[in-house]
Amino acid sequence: MILSLRSNNFDGQIPHKICDLQYLQNLDLSRNNILGAIPKCFSNLSAMANRSYDNNYSYDWGGTTTLIYLSALLVLKGGEDEYSSILGLVTSMDLSANSLTGEIPKEIGILVELRSLNLSGNLLIGNIPDEIGNMELMESLDLSMNQLNGEIPPSFSNLNFLNHFNVSYNNLTGQIPTSTQLQSFENFSYMGNYLCGPPLTKNCSTKGLPTDVANNGSSSEGSKVNWLYVSIVLGFIMGFWGVVAPLFFIRSWRHAYYRKLDHVGRKLYVYWATIADKCRKLVGEETVALSQTGQFSLWDCFDMGADSIACAAKEVVKLLDGLQE
Repeated sequence: MILSLRSNNFDGQIPHKICDLQYLQNLDLSRNNILGAIPKCFSNLSAMANRSYDNNYSYDWGGTTTLIYLSALLVLKGGEDEYSSILGLVTSMDLSANSLTGEIPKEIGILVELRSLNLSGNLLIGNIPDEIGNMELMESLDLSMNQLNGEIPPSFSNLNFLNHFNVSYNNLTGQIPTSTQLQSFENFSYMGNYLCGPPLTKNCSTKGLPTDVANNGSSSEGSKVNWLYVSIVLGFIMGFWGVVAPLFFIRSWRHAYYRKLDHVGRKLYVYWATIADKCRKLVGEETVALSQTGQFSLWDCFDMGADSIACAAKEVVKLLDGLQE
């Protein structure tokens, strides 16, 4: 039995009634707008799990038995081909180019008679189920352009009949399992991930990550911490030994340093004294504001109008006189 509804505008979820089609050998729902998760009940599709089903039909007409081979166009391994005499041996499931979400159900690994499984171009997440490695007759497996993470299961080394394989553009990490088949594919089958090991040129670190990713991650974090500590230590050494230490251990430097401070202090004193003298000449006694207690108050300056600047200057003079005393 073949059910092909590809390249339509179907939306919504995959109906669970499909799981009742025990004789279904080829299911193609690709290039639609189907949402939701892949039904776990796909494990009930007996024709995809057992070898006792085929698509050959015999008719008894007038005592003569006629064996009829049906033919169909199937899209497998990225191309459309017509299958007739071997149609009964071909089992496939194509759910690509939809908007399926959630994880790949591990129950799909029960369909050990599947020759082709295409789940590419969806929004699937999570790890690739180990159970897919039990589908040892698989010839074409495409899980590309999803959001899968984790590692490629080691059980994939059991897929000895693979001649089309693609897991590109996911978030897969770790080493590609070692097997004759997985190492025979081109690099583009693995691109867009964080994988390492043959057939890729990226070597794996001890953590199973590409060496460039592992080194960049550790070195970037380590460099930030190391340079922080180094800058603190260097700053302390430069400050202490460049400025403080000579004043303690070299008497001539210490005396020169204090003489310089005294010289600068005297210059500042003369400078402010000169300013104070100029202010005294500028400000007359008539601009001095007195509060009710007879003491000068800056609040009184705001009542003097045009003379407020002179009033404030007078206050500065008094403060400087206090410093001189």
